[in-house]
Amino acid sequence: MAKNSLGLIELTSIAAGYQACDAMLKAADVELVLSRSICSGKYMVMVRGDVAAVEAAVSAGISRGNFSIIDSFVIPNLHESIFPAISGVTKVEALEALGIVESFSVASLIEGADAAVKTANVELIEIRLAMALGGKAFVTLTGNVAAVQSAVEAGAQVVGQKGMLVNKVVIPHPRPELLNEMI
Repeated sequence: MAKNSLGLIELTSIAAGYQACDAMLKAADVELVLSRSICSGKYMVMVRGDVAAVEAAVSAGISRGNFSIIDSFVIPNLHESIFPAISGVTKVEALEALGIVESFSVASLIEGADAAVKTANVELIEIRLAMALGGKAFVTLTGNVAAVQSAVEAGAQVVGQKGMLVNKVVIPHPRPELLNEMI
């Protein structure tokens, strides 16, 4: 099974999150990536697998989660740098320009990060998902100034289409100490 597709459901209810997760895992042959409570009393379920399986799982989770769904997505061909950035294992030696996109939802942020890294030659530093952030999420990335500006604009546009954009920033020549604060 090609596991290059990702699906996520973000819910307002922890109990509904468990129900949605169970429904997702029963609906299709998917791998559970994350199933956990996140800040602000929300719950997040993330699965990966082939496109059809992920679509079936997310659809089942949405049906089961019903009124508790905040946001969801299926990304058919996820960029390979997303998982290391979520896991916090990306190693960046030096900052060029620094880009940040901040979102009110985890789902829209991951979609924005995927769009950003597919748009320009940038390196994802980290995708932080709603822990100790009041339910918000953000992505940091680096590269040359033009690439970072393009990537941040693309990511912010995707997040903004869902009405979830908090802020976007490009810092052309960040101080090196900022890298220590991010990792």
